Amino acid sequence: MMRVQTKAYGPVEVDERQKIRFPEGIYGFEKFKDYALLDANQQPFYWLQSLEVPEIAFILINPFLFRPDYEPDIDDQELHGIGLDKPQDALVFAIVTVPAQSGPMTANLQGPVVINRNNQLGIQAISRGDRWKVKHDVMAELAASRKQPC
Repeated sequence: MMRVQTKAYGPVEVDERQKIRFPEGIYGFEKFKDYALLDANQQPFYWLQSLEVPEIAFILINPFLFRPDYEPDIDDQELHGIGLDKPQDALVFAIVTVPAQSGPMTANLQGPVVINRNNQLGIQAISRGDRWKVKHDVMAELAASRKQPC
């Protein structure tokens, strides 16, 4: 266990298995490589907390919760870069943006965060094609997905 200063929760104990290394960083934050993946107090969200700068943290969500049809088109080379060969070894998240003012909470499905659960390496990839956007309205799409027949 290690003690981590977080943006949202102050100091918390984090298991080594929650530590994720992003060799290329996250877009816009490339120089920061080490993060902890934490359960957020508010389900179904997660918190990706920088281990280097407490003020840097991202809210994540499993995109399949509100878009069961989500299929990011990611270059295999990017996935091989984190040692990912089998889809079942991947954890896939979307970065959530919560607006300071009014407006919908959105998720970036064009730039998913992919983590290899075996070696704790991650990347923020870019989904090729134009089906997935940077801003998907999470609540509207969640409501729409619940109306779909099973």
